[in-house]
Amino acid sequence: MATKDHRLVAALDFGSTYSGYAFSMRHEFKTDPMKIHANQAWNSGGRALLSLKTPTCLLLNDKKQFIAFGYDAENQYADIVMDEKQDEYFYFHRFKMNLHNNKPVSAVDVFSLSIKALVDHFMDSVKKQGTGVKIQEIQWVLTIPAIWTDAAKQFMRECAEKVILFKKLLLALEPETASIFCQYLPTEKLHGADQTFAMSAEGTRYMVADLGGGTADITVHEKTKDGRLKELHRASGNDCGGTSVDGRFFQMLVKILGGPVMKKIKDEDPAAFLDLFREFEAVKRTIVTGKEGKVNMTIPYASLDANCREMLGDDLKAVIASSPYGNEISLRVDKMRIDAHLMINLFKPTVDNILSLMSEILKDKKVQNVTQILLVGGFSECRLIQDAVIKKFWNKKIIIPEEAGLSVLKGAVLFGHRPDYIQSRVLRFTYGVEVIEVFDTTTHDVKYLLKIEGEDKCDKIFSKFVSKNETVKAGKRVSGEFYTSHKMQSAITFPVYVSTNEDPMYTDDESCTQLCQISLELPDPTEEERTVDVEFVFGNTEISVSAKDRNSGKEIKTKLNLI
Repeated sequence: MATKDHRLVAALDFGSTYSGYAFSMRHEFKTDPMKIHANQAWNSGGRALLSLKTPTCLLLNDKKQFIAFGYDAENQYADIVMDEKQDEYFYFHRFKMNLHNNKPVSAVDVFSLSIKALVDHFMDSVKKQGTGVKIQEIQWVLTIPAIWTDAAKQFMRECAEKVILFKKLLLALEPETASIFCQYLPTEKLHGADQTFAMSAEGTRYMVADLGGGTADITVHEKTKDGRLKELHRASGNDCGGTSVDGRFFQMLVKILGGPVMKKIKDEDPAAFLDLFREFEAVKRTIVTGKEGKVNMTIPYASLDANCREMLGDDLKAVIASSPYGNEISLRVDKMRIDAHLMINLFKPTVDNILSLMSEILKDKKVQNVTQILLVGGFSECRLIQDAVIKKFWNKKIIIPEEAGLSVLKGAVLFGHRPDYIQSRVLRFTYGVEVIEVFDTTTHDVKYLLKIEGEDKCDKIFSKFVSKNETVKAGKRVSGEFYTSHKMQSAITFPVYVSTNEDPMYTDDESCTQLCQISLELPDPTEEERTVDVEFVFGNTEISVSAKDRNSGKEIKTKLNLI
């Protein structure tokens, strides 16, 4: 829910790989919407890697209390392992994609503490700037992948609500906020846009590919006449983000050094492990299509060499030479020199995955005349991705904002100031409830036949509210009536279902899953039949429900319990 009494909007991007925040004052938004401040000061401590975001890592003590988040957590944990005290701590790294893990700390606590770390860091920086803004005057926005389920969205809201005031929290979908951000950008801030750039022109249709660390999240928007955006294709994507390339780099090291050596370094020398992957992160950004020769990468030589000697009985140079990559990788002091084509191949499956996902969406009849593709998210800063998209979709204009990695975050700030920006969305599922109808011999399956008070009824009918792939206006209201079935009934309960099918017949179809059970407590139960009017709201970033007792007109408290 957005409120109008905020003085400042703060957006939190709690990402699979990196997290950060940005904010702007309400009075600034009115005069200069692009005056958005991002924290410039996440410092890794090593290689002078100043960053606009910090790694999504959390360190807790053995009492499960907060110690550190981000680069601080990474660096402190590396020290803890050197002191051999890791058994006294809990360390979580890149955990957003894996929402519910089996660690002894509950997922809700891990996420809440991480969000709290971002909020606290933000509040400190606001205090230092002397804005005088109090926490209750802030409209908070938390960004999430558009491809997430309703349950995952609710889970994130509940984690954030342990930290943030309830009335002042909006969830924003990542590709949407990136799309909003790019509406405001001047042409010179967009690579690939010429002076005739027309994303801001009414009727323009463009694809937004939000390529993050964990996910690729893709949607298609059309600019409408009042400057708002209409979604033409439901968000779709998968986990082919930038970290899948890191995964293949790790597998390559396993093939060279063996699993036990890599495991030992990861567990017992995380400082070396960190250096290795921070260096790979820096190298990843420099690789271009058609690069020839070698890619040079500084490695934690002392640690790798010592572990090879101890576990494999040979020095690092000999181990590399006798590995399957002996001809493609060489060692020069502390530099690993890797054949460029080998490095490019680490990216290929991820790049191919993203291209096929984009092609699939562009084949859809509903998205004809898409003229531009907008690449945003941290992974879109990778030149290999850019080149591959430009080559594959040569007939479209490919646009990459200057701050591709921050477009989601800054767009979320704009969304916080103006949450009605998205006019309509395309539903990812069909929603409905289970009802019993009069049995129709021409359409109903006999296995659902029920006898109720002498009448033939059909059980488990999927009564549809809205369909998958349907375009619904933001805030679309759908009403249903629910009745008591016996005297003095104190509550009406019914299940809500979702389906991946556009028109399911029965709730036990393979395509259907129960989303939740809704329970409506009736005030003062009576002898006669009672009716409750229930209203579902679709088309916003989250679905919501309200209910009213028809007799008294009183509101009945209800919510969707999706977790």
